Amino acid sequence: MPIRTRVAALAALTAAALAVGAAATAQAGAAPGGTAQKNASVQKNASAPKKAAAPRFLAASELPPHPTGWTAGPVTDGFPEQLAYCLGEGVPAYDYRHRLFHTELDTSAVQVTVVTGSAAKGKALADRLNKEIRTCAARLERLYPEIEAEGRFFGTLPVEEGATVHGLHTETSYGATDVNLLSVGRDGRTVTVVGWGQMGDFDDAPLAAFKKTAKKAVTKLY
Repeated sequence: MPIRTRVAALAALTAAALAVGAAATAQAGAAPGGTAQKNASVQKNASAPKKAAAPRFLAASELPPHPTGWTAGPVTDGFPEQLAYCLGEGVPAYDYRHRLFHTELDTSAVQVTVVTGSAAKGKALADRLNKEIRTCAARLERLYPEIEAEGRFFGTLPVEEGATVHGLHTETSYGATDVNLLSVGRDGRTVTVVGWGQMGDFDDAPLAAFKKTAKKAVTKLY
């Protein structure tokens, strides 16, 4: 369930404000109070809050090693459909951004990041996402009778406000098997999810390398 984000354009408003400020300064000239008004304007601009830096995303080289190497796509607005099988119906309406990764074979990965309104909201979102992942296998079997699914919890990682690592294996009635690793990490009000998947079972999943990737995803945010 992709969620489209909204982008506000303020360039025209900013230009108009600068033009008004310049005209006011020219009119004031050497008139009494002109210097005081200019000083007040400088102090006001100096005290204005700076825009927070956008969270950074993983690079292709920071994913678990793969024989063919990884290719990273651009950072894109919205929630990725690649995670909808577990999270699509349970994701609150935030402004998400994501990046897709692929190899020349059947292995792929995705990272999605969101900045919530506060650390408390970030914690609530991370808890919600972890719950959705923990119950994913049962929901898949209920919705798709031809699928057998098994979920596993692979522990937590000591990074910022913490990260958790999960695994999911699915097998269809016609014999197709897939394994996925997922992590949910948080740094203050910012939450990031990393997903990795390929054909195979848990024995084929690079768990140790994925944990390094999951930890890097959180430490690299800011």
